[in-house]
Amino acid sequence: MLIKLTVGAAFTAGLTLLLSPSPLAAHHAFAAEFDEKRPVHFPEATVTKVEFINPHSWIHVDVKLPDGNVENWAIEAGSPNILLRRGITRDTLKPGQKIVVDGYQAKDGSHRANGRDLTLPNGQKLFLGSSGNTGAPYEVQRPGVDTEK
Repeated sequence: MLIKLTVGAAFTAGLTLLLSPSPLAAHHAFAAEFDEKRPVHFPEATVTKVEFINPHSWIHVDVKLPDGNVENWAIEAGSPNILLRRGITRDTLKPGQKIVVDGYQAKDGSHRANGRDLTLPNGQKLFLGSSGNTGAPYEVQRPGVDTEK
């Protein structure tokens, strides 16, 4: 009887895990949320917050509009591991820092964008995208990767 309860409990636990929502469901293709025909370019965005979380990191920035108003945007980037491999660490971006951001706005028109490139004050350009973001308009060649083979 004890074995039947253990097998039954294991079956129930497995079934519960199989049917419950998964954080992986949040991962998406680029085209599901972002519009390649709506590029954004922020020549002077001010970092307000950086979240290194899975499956996508987020860089929050304030963008001053021509009329003087300020909008806060959330820029989606690759996972923390992807960003680390591309040279972006927890020390790369700090609140108050001015950066340049290029990306693509969310289809729903909200102040969210899929980040493509980020340019630091020293002129260094970093690629923000995730290799899992299928459908993104382009991916830059990463240093040390030979594509001419």
